[in-house]
Amino acid sequence: MTLTAPQLDRARGAVIASAVGDALGSQYEFGPPLSDATPVSYGVGVFGHGVGEWTDDTSMAMPILQALAAGESLNDAHVLAQVVVAWREWARDAKDVGAQTRTVLSALEGDVTEDRARSAARDVHLRAGRSGGNGALMRTGPVALGYLADGQERDLVDAATRIAQLTHWEDDNADACVLWCLSIRHAILTGELDVLGLLDVIPSGRRDRWRGFTEEALAPGAHPRDFSEQNGWVVRAFQGALAAIAGATSAVDALERAVRGGNDTDTVAAIAGSLAGAVYGADALPRALVAPVHGWPRLHVTDLIALSDSVVAKRGA
Repeated sequence: MTLTAPQLDRARGAVIASAVGDALGSQYEFGPPLSDATPVSYGVGVFGHGVGEWTDDTSMAMPILQALAAGESLNDAHVLAQVVVAWREWARDAKDVGAQTRTVLSALEGDVTEDRARSAARDVHLRAGRSGGNGALMRTGPVALGYLADGQERDLVDAATRIAQLTHWEDDNADACVLWCLSIRHAILTGELDVLGLLDVIPSGRRDRWRGFTEEALAPGAHPRDFSEQNGWVVRAFQGALAAIAGATSAVDALERAVRGGNDTDTVAAIAGSLAGAVYGADALPRALVAPVHGWPRLHVTDLIALSDSVVAKRGA
């Protein structure tokens, strides 16, 4: 298949809006919810990220995007191992790395395989009794771009699940990433927001639970502030990001709503941006908001555009 110009713009938007949301939320991280009248702007991040610099959310998404741009398959164990290697190198001097992610990566000195990473993630889960942080969902957006062609939904489900479980073993992570990636794919292809219509992909024993979470986020008047408490949990981050988009009038409005939700602002805004960008497209973002965005590994918005276009070209869309 060949993407239309609006579809290509929405594919770019899924990557760019996520990076914008991440950088925009950086200075508000761990802060209280904000009123609708409070302006949202770039600033120096809580962990020292510069103005317009993205944080760990987008940094961890970049090796995924780069692998796809090189024509690689995320259903390949060797490719997933190389993604983990890139994460490990980034984490050595990153300004901020999630606790769960750091624990897993620190257990992976020497040769890395997908099985070793998944085993380390499983061990963390078994020791703690849980592993439901939002660190897998925050980076999952680019996965969808590699599976836009007809009939690739099953491969997308497999890739999203396996990439989530490289660091986060709990079922909530896989379910959230699968739903989000399929929703991004649907939005790129159609321009529509539809999460409820994709719930059949969730295993039957967990489907009603996710229907409840999704309907709660889509309820009239729902706002990310409603899900601010514990939005470091993947489910609350999912709900906050979805509420940000569902109640928005534009891509920028969705990002600002996500930031105003408070607490884990950069991550919720990055998650929201990946789907909002897929709905509204990159051209919906004003240049003044897009131009300053940059981050590891020394990339800027022009690089994100080139990488996104390369994924579309090389992965069969």
